[in-house]
Amino acid sequence: MRKLLLIVFLCFSSFLSTSVFAGEFLIGSGIYDITGPAAEVGMMGYSMPDQKTSGINMRLRSRAYVISEPDGNARVAFVCADLAMIFQAVKQQVVEKLLLNPSLEGKYDESNVLLSATHTHSGPGGYSHYLAYDAMVMGFIEDNLNVIVDGIYQSIVIAHNNLTPGRIQIAEDDLDNCGWQRSYDAYMNNPVDEIDQYPENTDKKMTLLKLVSDQGKEIGMISWYAVHSTNIGSANTLISGDNKGYAEYLFEKLKGTDYSADNQNTFVPSFPQTNSGDVSPNVYWGYPDGVNDDAHMRIIGKRQFDKAVEIYDSVSEYLEGSIDYRHSHVNFDEKPIDPQWVDGMAGIKTCSSAIGFSQIAGSTEDGTGLDIMYEGMVWGEIAWPQFTLVPGLQECQAEKIVLFPSGDMKPYPWVPEVLPLQIIKIGSLAIVAVPAEITTMAGRRLRKTVEDQLGSSVDHIVISALSNAYCSYLTTRQEYAVQHYEGGSNLFGPYGLNVFQQEFSRIAGDLNAGIASDPGPVPRDLRNELVNLQTGVVYDGKYLNQEFGEVEIDAEANYGLEDTVAVQFVGGHPKNNFMTQKTFLKIEKMVSGVVTECKTKWVWWKLVEECKNVSGMVQDSVVANDWDPETTYEWQREGMDRSNVIIKWTIPADTPPGQYRIRHLGHWKNGWNGSINEYEGVSRIFSVN
Repeated sequence: MRKLLLIVFLCFSSFLSTSVFAGEFLIGSGIYDITGPAAEVGMMGYSMPDQKTSGINMRLRSRAYVISEPDGNARVAFVCADLAMIFQAVKQQVVEKLLLNPSLEGKYDESNVLLSATHTHSGPGGYSHYLAYDAMVMGFIEDNLNVIVDGIYQSIVIAHNNLTPGRIQIAEDDLDNCGWQRSYDAYMNNPVDEIDQYPENTDKKMTLLKLVSDQGKEIGMISWYAVHSTNIGSANTLISGDNKGYAEYLFEKLKGTDYSADNQNTFVPSFPQTNSGDVSPNVYWGYPDGVNDDAHMRIIGKRQFDKAVEIYDSVSEYLEGSIDYRHSHVNFDEKPIDPQWVDGMAGIKTCSSAIGFSQIAGSTEDGTGLDIMYEGMVWGEIAWPQFTLVPGLQECQAEKIVLFPSGDMKPYPWVPEVLPLQIIKIGSLAIVAVPAEITTMAGRRLRKTVEDQLGSSVDHIVISALSNAYCSYLTTRQEYAVQHYEGGSNLFGPYGLNVFQQEFSRIAGDLNAGIASDPGPVPRDLRNELVNLQTGVVYDGKYLNQEFGEVEIDAEANYGLEDTVAVQFVGGHPKNNFMTQKTFLKIEKMVSGVVTECKTKWVWWKLVEECKNVSGMVQDSVVANDWDPETTYEWQREGMDRSNVIIKWTIPADTPPGQYRIRHLGHWKNGWNGSINEYEGVSRIFSVN
């Protein structure tokens, strides 16, 4: 009897041991500021040369997650960054910094680091090494690339340093009324039997990961959903994360995320993109009008946030199993395609990349382009003359009217032709990293391709779009034939998706078989080939009777809830200091006490310090900063060298009554010695009733 009890006890203990450790990982999260130049830099996304940054509505951030097996060996780093896209230069330089950090012991390289973008169109551009993506923002801007690279790198290091035993839960649910098919004609050109397999013409599924430590501490949340971040249109010049950035902000407020550099062991939520290439947030309202964009952004962002909270609070399934990954570079320039991927046709290849007329026409729903061009321009139609300077390329590109042979430019192409393909597997989840904006049906086909190879080893597959590099759009062959904006932006011709399927099938097969993938050709590193065409700040000027930080237009004495307070300061140029991990403004609530404030000013050609007592402030009295969407930091140039800074605060409806003031923090550049100097300015105290 004792032996029987002992056997039962040992079996039960073994079961307990297995149940405790099954599905356990080491998990860490990190968040860091990647907000670039807030003035006079072209914005990335709409390709409008006159759309230049002039302030901040929400800061941009990199949100990183490191997930490792319990022994610390097999691991991956996933990053979701508030950017229009991840360019190859960003991935190259982030990985380089990780490999140069001795404390990381070479644990992170291009194969297990996945960088993705939310696709906001309201951030500064110029951070690509390829001219086609820098041209419309008037050239390469090294300072912006550097702040992005460093911020992503810092977020990964923080996540690495925060590694702790924990578990990951996963759930999926549909979110309706949050995205609309913007290229209906192109979508409906897909085979009828394929269309009939799906109840909707966009993917409604939200896939969510919940990351929690063994001690029950919430570490983070990742929520993939397919919708463009284009509620804020091309008339906007304030930096913003758009609807996905707003959803992230709401989740961070809910969980009390701490953005400060000295307390990074905090909750990190993210809303990365998936197959949203033809999914608009604007069809319900129409093209962004520059008036209601912010309200529409909040609606779409809050719908994603609400659904994510609902899933997060009810999730029950755990990810269990090992971590693995595969990575391979592929040259897409005239890449041969096996007949099995093109309906048995032999001799099919991709094309050298080309930009089409329909791409320049823009998307009718989200961002129109030149008026003389329109979506649906097809080679051979009567409305456009059949004339080309590149007959061979035109024949290969088929229905696309070739406007610009981007792949044939010298000394190097204007878009990348060697692109990274990556799959990372975390237990029963596979994340497929696509360096493009991929349409709804193209994403469905690619998921099926990977699923056919991985089989029962995974239960969930998500497309991580806009990841690791960028080559514009990816459509089905049938969508390409219609030549809407997406088809005109499909660089490598009508069979681009087919070669993506071919190569992802290859590396997924390698992953399933446990064999290494061919690393492929090394992509170009063009950092030494580029010239930073935009100058920095020469100096900051002001009138002789002014001081930097001085209030030019002050607040009123009293405001009601939902009123907007606006204060104008004598300012410095925001390029002097991006205020990374800091803020250009503070909304401060007055508390009891008295403090002494001193200012230094010129009086009769000498510096004099003047001090006065004012109602007191404490650190906890800061109620909003420049990352809070109810505030805006706006910059205006006056004359040749002067900067006006306007701080606005739209008072939230739940603001407690009391006394408040606005503080502006900035830097000005001395034209005589080139020094950068701090300054502050403070508004009058005003009442919120």
